[in-house]
Amino acid sequence: MTTPAIRAIRKNFPNAKITVLAKPWVEPIFYNNPDIDDIIRYDNSGNHKGLSGKFRLSRELKQKGFDLAVLLQNAIESALLVFFAGIPSRLGHNTDGRGFLLTHSISLTPADKKCHHIDYYLGMLKKACIEPDGKRLTLVITDKEQEHAENILKSYGISGQDNLIGINPSAAYGSAKRWCPGRYADLCVKLRKNCKATIIIFGGPGDDALGKQISEATGKHSINICGKTSLREAVALIEKCVLFITNDSGLMHAAAALDVPQIAIFGSTDHIATGPVNKKSHIIRADVPCSPCLKQECPTDHRCMKEITVDMVYETAKDILQSHFID
Repeated sequence: MTTPAIRAIRKNFPNAKITVLAKPWVEPIFYNNPDIDDIIRYDNSGNHKGLSGKFRLSRELKQKGFDLAVLLQNAIESALLVFFAGIPSRLGHNTDGRGFLLTHSISLTPADKKCHHIDYYLGMLKKACIEPDGKRLTLVITDKEQEHAENILKSYGISGQDNLIGINPSAAYGSAKRWCPGRYADLCVKLRKNCKATIIIFGGPGDDALGKQISEATGKHSINICGKTSLREAVALIEKCVLFITNDSGLMHAAAALDVPQIAIFGSTDHIATGPVNKKSHIIRADVPCSPCLKQECPTDHRCMKEITVDMVYETAKDILQSHFID
């Protein structure tokens, strides 16, 4: 969701060298981005861990001789990093008590707190006279990565003629964001039976049991790649899908960036603030009074997810497939 802001910075500073500071888990998303010249890894669990690590990182940034730091993150930590790095111009929202650390401190308005994250970032830049260049997301998959994804599929006996539907039953941050695994399994059975789809189950290293549960319920026309791919491999495989069905997650935004038709299931999180930005994305949510609560674990009965039925998701999936792919 930061890539439209990065593109706006590139448009306004076409001859600048633009470097992104990113933590390891998100760093691969910025690979091959034409608006970025360099990436510095913020190794917060290794070389940059703790107070001494933060000072070490500040020294590394200082050695680069940056003229401007644009802080898309709200935390005071990022403002401290660039302040001690001696970067002369420091732009960011004056949240978290960090306004005194910034040279260009942008105040928040009530509207800023109720908009999509993309608009939040672009709005900050516009207040600093950095004009936007649209809201489209940037995620570039290389020809080599596409070929590698095809080889992964071939290793599972999947050809380019198969209708691939990706599902992502996992989600970071907590179980409140996750639709019931049993319903994902029932959905996959219906999609396989009625739409003749091959199901790819996405997830991280800790989701293998979840993926196995759904894969076994779906039968031989499904593959469980939970924890078996890198982030870049997972993204390249999403690009091969005719439909992606997911909880609110990073992979949801990847599908939106790749223009892959998708169904995004929302419960505890705010679809207005973090929903996928793409006309091919369909959001399904239950209109319950406690949503969005933004909690990691549901303190009551998880009604925001339980009220989303298999048929609700299946009918939307069927409509998408019939509209775009099935004669």
